[in-house]
Amino acid sequence: MLRVLAVDDEEPALEELLYLLRADPRVRAAEGATGATEALRRIGAALDSGPAGPDAVDVVFLDIHMAGLTGLDVARLLAGFAEPPLIVFVTAHEGFAVRAFDLKAVDYVLKPVRRERLAEAVRRVAELVGERSPAPEPPPAADQITVELGGVIRFVAVADIAYAEARGDYARLHTDTGSHLVRIPLSTLEECWRSRGFVRIHRRHLVALARIDELRLDAGAMSVRVGDAELAVSRRHARALRDLLMRQER
Repeated sequence: MLRVLAVDDEEPALEELLYLLRADPRVRAAEGATGATEALRRIGAALDSGPAGPDAVDVVFLDIHMAGLTGLDVARLLAGFAEPPLIVFVTAHEGFAVRAFDLKAVDYVLKPVRRERLAEAVRRVAELVGERSPAPEPPPAADQITVELGGVIRFVAVADIAYAEARGDYARLHTDTGSHLVRIPLSTLEECWRSRGFVRIHRRHLVALARIDELRLDAGAMSVRVGDAELAVSRRHARALRDLLMRQER
């Protein structure tokens, strides 16, 4: 299921393209941008969000002739990123195809856009997204977990992790010095780290019991403080967590 950003400075053309994209069952979400500046801002947020984040973008359907930066300029800028979204050009001009494919475009769709032709472009993108998606990591080792930061593989001690946060099929691991995104579901971490003192306090959070500094009750709502973070405890997990903390004090 693709997350799409469509870019065109002509609003009627953009609305038509978004309508066709949203009608394709392979498209999970399609948002629009009316110029290169807005598109780059949205793509920057997507890259910061990570592949499983709420702002992630798999592919940009990009017009070429726009006020200010052209679609080709945007594609050149994106080529400098380690893992940019895929590019499909959508244009009324045939003459830029060679330059477009030099910039690693997946497809080059001419206006007026036909539903069948756009569906073929979506199919090509869906295949490539499936190929580039990394396989899930195996369950983490007992004492360490591997993380990637800036193209460098590092080993983080499980004992240094204060809590883990669910991000879809990924999890963000929080330590005293920073955080790391790993492609392991929180449910897998819960199973592997239960014996190491980690407890589920919410559908989004798994916490090292020994790192809980405070347990707070406010108008019937429970939360815990872990370092500088305050994390909500769901009603489902509240009683079990309280029992565990009381047992730990004895």
